[in-house]
Amino acid sequence: MKISVCGKGGSGKSTLVALLASEFQRRGMKVLVVDSDESNAGLHRMLGLAGPPTPLMELAGGRKNVRRAMSAEAEEASVLAQDTIRPEDIPPEFVSARDGLRMVSIGKIHQALEGCACPIGVLTREFLKRLELVEGEIALVDMEAGVEHFGRGVETSVDSVITVVEPSLESIGLAERVKELASTSGARFDGAVLNKIGSEEMARNLKEALDSRDVKPLTALRFYAEFVEAALEGGPLPSDVASKEIAAVADATVAPNRDRNAE
Repeated sequence: MKISVCGKGGSGKSTLVALLASEFQRRGMKVLVVDSDESNAGLHRMLGLAGPPTPLMELAGGRKNVRRAMSAEAEEASVLAQDTIRPEDIPPEFVSARDGLRMVSIGKIHQALEGCACPIGVLTREFLKRLELVEGEIALVDMEAGVEHFGRGVETSVDSVITVVEPSLESIGLAERVKELASTSGARFDGAVLNKIGSEEMARNLKEALDSRDVKPLTALRFYAEFVEAALEGGPLPSDVASKEIAAVADATVAPNRDRNAE
């Protein structure tokens, strides 16, 4: 199963991805985290990995060669040109791993005048389309901020979409837009995770705002000082914090897929 985690910049997408990765690992699943955010450089630290992997963009020969590297015209055999890609097919230098957890990075913006992030979107879409998972495996995709990835068709290659909502009108409106775009991409929209919640009243107001837009709230995560401290120290997120709430999110995404496969 492939799950896209999206939302407004700074809403907590990477935090949710890291917490879900820990939860699915706890359930005995093999987890592949796909870092598709061209600006965030700290996801590997949140996951407790020693360092980031070499971006898959380099395996493709750079931004200008993405489409060619994923076609039959590739001069050299590459895993990216395969019709199906299993996690274990990816060369080791392009994977950071520990305890059944794998992470790959699509690519990053490193310098001024480098150009747009479109090749990163293309590579994300094609990689996810060819990524083959079996029972007991799950992929969590940390998307770029906003909704441009829908325009590039990335969500046509995932099963489930969830969005993260922080306490702002902009974030609420974006969640509504994500739901609309997911419905036309072919992916299932499973709902919104409320993040950085400071009070019960705030959670109630946010849930009411989402309900009025027909966006299903999955759970509410309060503002945790433990997450701020981990971010400042550059260490992994404590997986025992908000474990009950994160388990509810995992159930909401996996259960519908399991029911669909049983039909």
